[in-house]
Amino acid sequence: MPISGHCLCKAVTYSVNIEQPLATAYDHCDDCQRQSGSTYSLVAIVPKDLLELNGPTKTYTSNGSSGQPVHRVFCGECGSPIAHDPEAAPPIIALKAGTFDTEIKKTLKPDTEIWTASKLPFCSEHLAKPFEHMPQ
Repeated sequence: MPISGHCLCKAVTYSVNIEQPLATAYDHCDDCQRQSGSTYSLVAIVPKDLLELNGPTKTYTSNGSSGQPVHRVFCGECGSPIAHDPEAAPPIIALKAGTFDTEIKKTLKPDTEIWTASKLPFCSEHLAKPFEHMPQ
């Protein structure tokens, strides 16, 4: 079954023809904290060429830690963050896993933490694969 999801207002929908994400991670970077308004962003890494995205999206672009642009895709209607698309890693895109369809979200098994250098001190989760910055 493909991965599918949508924004809060359902104007933006997507599907990815893959059974499971390549990785599911807590992204502790400061940008994800700000974009999500929370302590981290739960992201699911998928092949970009398998993503079918529909609806009125907007993009905010800023440089990531690599010095290359990161395109943050969000719904143009309700503002829900949908994905971040780093130019430093062209074959993948990081979907905001909170936008997955409910039954799919329930099956996720996060095992990776990225940007633990920015992890807030009160976050007590410790996943199996921590990375101080981005994995290479």
